[in-house]
Amino acid sequence: MFDFLDSDSFNIGLEIVFVILISYDVKKYFETRKREYIVNIVLTIGFAIWALYPYYNSYIGWQEHQKKEMLSHCTGDDNSTKLCKCLDDATFKEYTYEEYKTLDKNSSEYKEFLKDAKEECMDDSWF
Repeated sequence: MFDFLDSDSFNIGLEIVFVILISYDVKKYFETRKREYIVNIVLTIGFAIWALYPYYNSYIGWQEHQKKEMLSHCTGDDNSTKLCKCLDDATFKEYTYEEYKTLDKNSSEYKEFLKDAKEECMDDSWF
């Protein structure tokens, strides 16, 4: 039901909203010099960190050599290569490197993740 929360477009939209809110409060602060706008700026930055940290935690948790080590080197037609790259990106988003190393690849949870990721990668819709 809330699959859109994991999409990159949602994250970018959320970042844009936070930037707009912060810039509005900065503008209002310089116009009025009221303290309440500084409180708004601090609270907005705090909320942005709290809301966006889980999304970026997995991205930051992978180093370039670890990604190359994990990447599934797909050969074949263009569609299967795109699918493999999409699945790799989904893995980078979902798990940190340490979590992925300790993950049981035969577990039902991981198989469910792969099934959902394949469906999402094969879907051409905007939503």
